[in-house]
Amino acid sequence: MSLTGGCQCGAVRYAIAGEPIAVYVCHCRECRKQSASAFGISLLVPNGAFSLQHGQVRTWSRRTDSGRTLDCMFCGTCGSRVWHASPGSATITVRGGSLDQPVDLTTAIHIWTSRKLPGVVIPEGAACCAEEPD
Repeated sequence: MSLTGGCQCGAVRYAIAGEPIAVYVCHCRECRKQSASAFGISLLVPNGAFSLQHGQVRTWSRRTDSGRTLDCMFCGTCGSRVWHASPGSATITVRGGSLDQPVDLTTAIHIWTSRKLPGVVIPEGAACCAEEPD
């Protein structure tokens, strides 16, 4: 399987070789702010499976609630967030909205459910973490 995607204006393009390790629906405040929605969608992939095909990204770094540093890569032209990486990690998280084809959320893991907005319904039987997964 190969997934492709990019930023909103098309200046940044990427490819992912293989299946994601996991798909997350994150209900934390930061993902809500970044996505301007009720939650954010991310695909956890090995660093080696991700390749930047075209364009250049800019980086903004922030501290997470767990105390880690998160590098946030975005298009310098349109500002669309494309992926996140933590220094030294073997994985990155690609923003689900940047994919060319929508991701199937049937088996998505809902994280930071302790912060989900009232009225957001998590499907019955969905895997959940009250905060950040291990």
